[in-house]
Amino acid sequence: MRSKGLVWLMVVVLLVSTAAPAAAATGDKIVRTKVGLDGLKVVEYACRLLGCTVLFAIDTPPGETGHSSLFLVRGLVDGVLTLLLSLLGLASIEPDAPVRLTETMAYDSDQASAAVVNELYRREPMDYYGTTAWQGYLEQPASAIVGVRDAHCTFGLTGRGVVAVIDTGVDTEHPTLAPFLVRGWDFTRGVAVGGETAGVGQASAAVVNDVQWVNGSTAAAVDQASAAVVNDPDREAYGHGTMVAGVVHLVAPTARIMPLRAFGDDGQGHTSDVLRAVYYAVHHGAKVLNMSFSRPSSSPELKRAIDYATQRGVIAVASAGNDGRSAAVYPAALGNVMGIASTGNDDRRSWFSNYGTPNVWMAAPGEGVITTYPGGTFAATWGTSFSAPFVAGAAALLVDLQPSASNSQVSSAVARAKRLTWDLNYGRLDLHQAILAGRSLWPYAPTQAPPEPCYSSGADWTAAQ
Repeated sequence: MRSKGLVWLMVVVLLVSTAAPAAAATGDKIVRTKVGLDGLKVVEYACRLLGCTVLFAIDTPPGETGHSSLFLVRGLVDGVLTLLLSLLGLASIEPDAPVRLTETMAYDSDQASAAVVNELYRREPMDYYGTTAWQGYLEQPASAIVGVRDAHCTFGLTGRGVVAVIDTGVDTEHPTLAPFLVRGWDFTRGVAVGGETAGVGQASAAVVNDVQWVNGSTAAAVDQASAAVVNDPDREAYGHGTMVAGVVHLVAPTARIMPLRAFGDDGQGHTSDVLRAVYYAVHHGAKVLNMSFSRPSSSPELKRAIDYATQRGVIAVASAGNDGRSAAVYPAALGNVMGIASTGNDDRRSWFSNYGTPNVWMAAPGEGVITTYPGGTFAATWGTSFSAPFVAGAAALLVDLQPSASNSQVSSAVARAKRLTWDLNYGRLDLHQAILAGRSLWPYAPTQAPPEPCYSSGADWTAAQ
C-alpha cells in the first residue's frame, strides 16, 4: 500500500509538471497543513517538490517556537491540483490578499471644521490619570456624548486589560500614551515594539509636529509648508495607529495598549500580517482587538484567527468602513466581531459611514474626533476607524468591571445603546447603559470607588504643573 501511494504521488507530480507549463505564481499564499502533522516539515517537503519557498509561520509569534500549522509560502503555482496538495498533507490555501486601513474622511462643512479647530487650539496641558493631555482632547464633544466621565466618576471604571491595536503602529514616545503601552511587534519590518515614528525621517517628523486637523485626502492636513510631506501617498496613513490608540486611551485611560504594526505608512497591508498580529495578541495576553481596517471579501483564515481569539475570551471590534453604503466588509461583517459605524455630534449617521447588516453592530462618534498624533501632539480626524476604538475602550471598561468578560457578554452589554435609525442596528454607544447592562450580567462584581481625582466636570480638570 505504501508503494502504491508513492506511485500515485509521483504520477500526480508528473501530470502537474507536464500539463500546466504556463502556470505561474500569482502572489504569496497562506497555507494550512492538516491537523496532527508536523506543519513545518510538511510544508517544507511540499515546497521541495513544488518549487516554492516557506517564508515564515503565521500562527507562532516571532521569536517563539511551537507547533505551527499556518505558513506564508512564495512561488506556489495556481495550477497545482487539490489532490496533490491533500496527498502532501496540506489542508487549505488562500491568496495573501491586500488589506487596507479604513481611510480617514474629510469634514463636511466649514462650520464643523471651524468648531473642531477651535477645540484643537485648547492646548492647555491637563493631568489625565497619570499623564498629561490637551484640554481640547479631554473636553471634546464625543467624550460627553458617549459618557466617558460618567463611566469614570459614577461607576469608578477607567479600564483594565490589554487592547491590541492592529494598525500602523503607535508613537511609543507620545507622553499621553507612553506609560500605558506594552511591548508589541512590527510585522512590516520584523522588529519588536510596533512604533510608528520609524516610518518618517527626521526632517519630516519635525514638520508633522505642527498638525492642525486630519481629513480624507491625507493622513494629516497641516500648514501649507508642511503639506508636501504628508501629501506623499507613501505616507498618507501616517499617524493612523497613534490616533486610534488615543481614542482607546480617552475612554479607558488605565487600560494597556499593545501596538501591532501590520500596515505601512501608505495604509496598505496583507492578510498574513493581520493574521500574525491576531495570533500574537492572543498569545501575549490581549483582551480586546481593535481592527480599524477592512477587506471587501471574506478570508477563511481571518475568520479562523478571530474565532481562535474570541474562543479564548478576546473581544473583537472593527470599523464598518467609509464607503457610505450597505455592503459587507471584513472583519466587521463576521458574526463574532462588533462592526462600528460613525455618527456625528448630532447623533446622525455620518454621510461617509457604511450602514446596515451584516456590517454594523452599533455606532460611535467618528467626526472631528480629537486624539493623539505622532510627535507628542494632537489632531482631529474623521472616519469609522476612530469610531471603533470608542467601543474597544468601552470593552476595556467592562473588563474593569469583570476581567473574565467574554466577547458575547461585552457585545450584549454595549448593545444597550441609544437607539437611532434602523441602519445603525443597536444605535450609538452609551457607556452608562452599557455598564448598567454589565452589572446585570455580573451582579456580584465588586463596586469600585471613583478614582481620585475624578474628572467629573470641566471645572475638575487640573492643569499639569
